[in-house]
Amino acid sequence: MVVPVMAEEQGTGDSQPKLNIYAFACAAVGSTISIIFGYDTGVMSGAMIFIKEEFAIKDGNIEVLAGILNLCALIGSLCAGRTCDYLGRRYTVVLASLIFMLGSILMGYGPSYAVLLAGRCVAGVGVGFALMVAPVYAAEISAAHSRGFLSSLPEIGISVGILLGYISNYVFSNLSLKLGWRLMLGIAAIPSFILAVGILKMPESPRWLATKGRFEEAREVLYKVCDDRGEAEHRLKDIKISLGIDENADEPQLDPNPTSSVWKDLIFRPTPTVRRMLIAALGIHFFEHATGVEAVILYGPRIFKAAGLHSKRKLLLATVGVGLTKLTFITISTFIIDKIGRRTLLLFSIGGMIISLTGLASCLTAIQHSSSTLLSAMILSLIFVYCFQMFFNIGLCPVCWVYSSEIFPQRLRAAGASLSVTVNRLMNATVSMSFLSLAEAITYGGAFYLFTGVAVMAWLFVFFLLPETKGRKLEEMEELFENHRVSGKKMAQAEEMVTL
Repeated sequence: MVVPVMAEEQGTGDSQPKLNIYAFACAAVGSTISIIFGYDTGVMSGAMIFIKEEFAIKDGNIEVLAGILNLCALIGSLCAGRTCDYLGRRYTVVLASLIFMLGSILMGYGPSYAVLLAGRCVAGVGVGFALMVAPVYAAEISAAHSRGFLSSLPEIGISVGILLGYISNYVFSNLSLKLGWRLMLGIAAIPSFILAVGILKMPESPRWLATKGRFEEAREVLYKVCDDRGEAEHRLKDIKISLGIDENADEPQLDPNPTSSVWKDLIFRPTPTVRRMLIAALGIHFFEHATGVEAVILYGPRIFKAAGLHSKRKLLLATVGVGLTKLTFITISTFIIDKIGRRTLLLFSIGGMIISLTGLASCLTAIQHSSSTLLSAMILSLIFVYCFQMFFNIGLCPVCWVYSSEIFPQRLRAAGASLSVTVNRLMNATVSMSFLSLAEAITYGGAFYLFTGVAVMAWLFVFFLLPETKGRKLEEMEELFENHRVSGKKMAQAEEMVTL
């Protein structure tokens, strides 16, 4: 079907343009790296039970093992921006896959806690690359009307991987202690190698090709990911204009030393528009994990145990339910994100999270202070955990990555995404490496009351500082943020909130 150019231009109209199958295939393959990362996150929640038993380590060591991946992902994400601009989006995925494969092999071997930790560190570097490049590649390969859907595919991949990790925990839990958790962790090396080879069959991002002056190659890719040549030529024209290039140019007209000026324009001397973009991207990534989702994903068995479940098999099975809930609602989100819009989904999602976190905290507190088993509170705790996952994955989880990958100008996009992933991994590591200690200090209920307060701040942040980007072309984002204003009173409130 031929997609009218005007539908792409305006992002409005009665007819809904259809999804380009080739663009979908490219984004889906590029997002496969997210499945591998999600698997490692999910499988570790159950594997930690058996690792602690074999190596006789303390909760502090478990926290380090859980969180070190995200600290090392900081290194990967900081390197990924420049690497992605130098090698291209496609070869960065290859590099991420190979690094993650090496880490999986080390973890699967794991004769000691030290080697296991080293493997976790190596895998973390690969994660940093993967989390930055997958949504950027999907955003740049897609048209405006399908960008929300395609940019959400990496998050669907993470959810699929987490669910597979939980299922792996349950399946391999019947094996011997020394073999079970090693298979859980080591098996991820196989899909990592397959992806490293398979991604080479996919095209490079046309926007990256244009930044290198390879306009003819960019045009050929656009012919494949667009529904007609007129749309492809129009998108190439928009890309050139956004890069400050003559739209009729067929030769490179680019800054000979762009890398040094990218960081200056993004961090040290940003325009007011870019500053607003940066605050929006970093803020939404901060709140994604500061609201406590990693505590539920990584320490689900501990939370369910605090709620009254004690059998290992039942704990792992309840965790599988978390994975199913996550996958179901993030899949639903991908089909509605381009219809409902980013901002609306975020406000609805975070509002539901506030209610769920309040309920979970109250139930856990009641259970802790009760001298007998409170069956109703235990059941409600499980329900609130699933509701939290439902609201988180219908909005904040996928929109976070879509939003930060689409708002920056072309020349700042990789660096902006790199900084966003850095903040994301930092908060992930902070929660991962402190939750057990936090729960011990202020109880599980107290910890979730704290997450509730952070979620309230997140809702206010979105309400005041994030404009709607639905239907906008990537080249229109600067104009959107330049024109986005709030009243003096609201701006003062927003600045006070960001300062806190």
